[in-house]
Amino acid sequence: QVQLVESGGGAVQPGESLTLSCADSGTLFHMYIVGWYRQAPGNEREPVAFISTGGNTNYADSVKGRFIIARDNAKNTVYLQMNSLKPEDTAVYYCHCGEVWGQGTQVTVSS
Repeated sequence: QVQLVESGGGAVQPGESLTLSCADSGTLFHMYIVGWYRQAPGNEREPVAFISTGGNTNYADSVKGRFIIARDNAKNTVYLQMNSLKPEDTAVYYCHCGEVWGQGTQVTVSS
C-alpha cells in the first residue's frame, strides 16, 4: 500500500521558518502532481502549493513569496520550506498525490 509520510512540523514563533517533508513509499511522485494542503481548526482544507513532475510550481496567494515547494526525485521526497511564518499559517499540513493523502503534520505559529 502506497503511503505518504509527512514530517517536520512543530511550534515556532512568528517570523521563523520550518521545512516540511513528504516521503512517497511508492511511485506516485513520478506520475502525479504533488500538493501541500492545510486545514486550520474550523476551516476547510485549502491548497497551499503544488509541484508537477517536471518541477513547475504553483502557490496560494497567501503564501506566495514566503513558501517554497521543491522535490528530490532521488529521495522520492517533496519539501515545503516555510519562511516568515505568521500565526495565520497555523494548521495541520497535508501532503497529497494521486488519490493518496498523508496523515498530516501540525504547524503552530505563536508568540
